[in-house]
Amino acid sequence: MRIVVAPSGFKESLGAEAAADAIATGVRRVVPDADVDRVPLVDGGEGSAAALASATGGHLVDTVVTGPVGLPVHSHFAVLGDGRTAVVEMAAAAGLRLVPAHRRDPGLTTSRGVGELISAALDAGCDSVLVGCGDSGTSDGGAGALQALGARVRDRHGREVAPGATALAHARSVDVSGLDPRLAATTTRLAVNPHNVLCGPRGVARVFGPQKGATPEQVEVLAHALDNWADVLRRDLGADVALLPGSGASGGLGAGLSAVLGAPLLPRFDVLLDHVDLDARLAAADLVITAEGAIDAQTPHGKVPAEVARRAKAHGKPVIALAGTIGPRADAAYAAGIDAFQAILPRPVSLDEAILRGGEFLADAAERVLRLLLVGARLAPTG
Repeated sequence: MRIVVAPSGFKESLGAEAAADAIATGVRRVVPDADVDRVPLVDGGEGSAAALASATGGHLVDTVVTGPVGLPVHSHFAVLGDGRTAVVEMAAAAGLRLVPAHRRDPGLTTSRGVGELISAALDAGCDSVLVGCGDSGTSDGGAGALQALGARVRDRHGREVAPGATALAHARSVDVSGLDPRLAATTTRLAVNPHNVLCGPRGVARVFGPQKGATPEQVEVLAHALDNWADVLRRDLGADVALLPGSGASGGLGAGLSAVLGAPLLPRFDVLLDHVDLDARLAAADLVITAEGAIDAQTPHGKVPAEVARRAKAHGKPVIALAGTIGPRADAAYAAGIDAFQAILPRPVSLDEAILRGGEFLADAAERVLRLLLVGARLAPTG
């Protein structure tokens, strides 16, 4: 039996590598001689830089940048095997895990560290930068990252606006004359979820603001601020990013970097998965197991399990998804190509326990699924 294990990470609990290891452990408890092909997948969020460095024979470069609450944080970027391409993982500089629980206010957090990582990559001699957008703890439309790169975002008095999304309501102009001149000779690309947009009813403030700590009242404040930011970018730079596919990536980082740097917003899986040769590995599988923190109504909209299922179905392979939680309208996963899914928690537990014991619960769930499959195989008609 050849099983492809292709999970995403579980936010704040397991990276994709650890999730793949846990699933493989559970599989081998049941089928010790199974050929388990581990394919930890990244979506531009946590672990993306390390995974792509490993896949291409590159390396990580450690550095310190401004974190999302304005304090220094230890961070990193990857230099790929070609020696000239950097992968800047937004989550490594401004991810939600870097925002202490008691300071989760997306109106105040900043993406400044992302711009500092891009600058560090240029210092390292890279002339191509791929920014992975995911797992962000910010909603500042990329303004902080741009300010770190030399742009100036000013209010009606000509003063620099404060960090964070709330202050963007006061933005009246963006001046790009002071941008780092090296950017003009640098190819910058963003790997994004194209389903995420900056503004409107499905804008980033309304969809993701609550996950980052915003109250219902704050969500509307954020939405207004980002609407104003979109107006400034359109008026000063001629960039209409309000509803541009992917503009809402990482709290609007996609909008800011696209408008100012001209960085294309590319579907993240098209950019990232080619490095791991996923399609060929799926074609050789008997069974595919994927996993993510949640299976719910959002799963078909650019999430790892749905992308794995879409590609697996092109080869006629069965797909099972394991999830930390099963949310509302999870049955949408069936239409996305997932044949079955199961929550990993064996009983109600606190969030802290679920995070702490995520690897154990995931391994146990994989074992349960394999045992059920073997029972089904015995019951299947033979002729």
